[in-house]
Amino acid sequence: TEDPDKKTEVVLLACGSFNPITNMHLRLFELAKDYLHETGKYKVIKGIISPVGDAYKKKGLISANHRVAMAKLATKTSDWVEVDDWESSQSEWLETLKVLRYHHQKLLSPEPTNSLQNAIPLTKPGRKRKQEPNRHDPVKKKNQSPDIKSVPQVKLLCGSDMLESFGIPNLWKLEDITEIVENHGLVCISRAGSSVQKFIYESDILWRHKNNIHLVEEWITNDISSTKIRRALRRGQSIRYLVPDVVQAYIEKHNLYSPESEDRNAGVVLAPLQKHVSDSNN
Repeated sequence: TEDPDKKTEVVLLACGSFNPITNMHLRLFELAKDYLHETGKYKVIKGIISPVGDAYKKKGLISANHRVAMAKLATKTSDWVEVDDWESSQSEWLETLKVLRYHHQKLLSPEPTNSLQNAIPLTKPGRKRKQEPNRHDPVKKKNQSPDIKSVPQVKLLCGSDMLESFGIPNLWKLEDITEIVENHGLVCISRAGSSVQKFIYESDILWRHKNNIHLVEEWITNDISSTKIRRALRRGQSIRYLVPDVVQAYIEKHNLYSPESEDRNAGVVLAPLQKHVSDSNN
């Protein structure tokens, strides 16, 4: 019998371009943590920022080493959010699900290993899912603090735009979306009054797992986006108070965003679209 007072440990994972990281990205973590703690069921133990690798081929994406460096500067003052460069250091683009699996696996066996082996699914292929024991069942460990369930859950932290991108053809694999919401869960920060609930209602997969999708309403709205930051920089306008001061200083020092950098990967098809379209044609 499970003790209802036990809290499930949660690690929040945010994947994205972080091109550049902004105060909004950092706020998402704070909003999610407050929300999960207010439910009384969860204890957030860590936040992880995982910038996408250069192989993602998004227009205007500057090199990963700069994006990782800025994210590290931005989180230096946080006592719980950190940057992980495993995803960005891979030579090929990785599905978000593989990144989730990697971090889940890393929590199970903290020995550092850099191999993709860690990103294999936790069920053997070909086995009926029905027989799979619930991966988040608490494993009783001796001398463990009594009010914490053992295996932390890695939940994907996202904005409403990422959730709605599930609807873009060939951007996500259906089985990936299923495994993300079924085995991990989503914490989605949405503007108060946005239509994310309608989007979930209109998707059978998301609706089936809606208990694993936490919608957090953002009442103090924050409309800063990396796209707008880059636009301001191209026009020589100030971005102070929109990004951490250390990030602004880094951008100026390395002269990072320009009309030229915005044209990087112009006309190149986004990696997931390339991959999934060719998969479906085979």
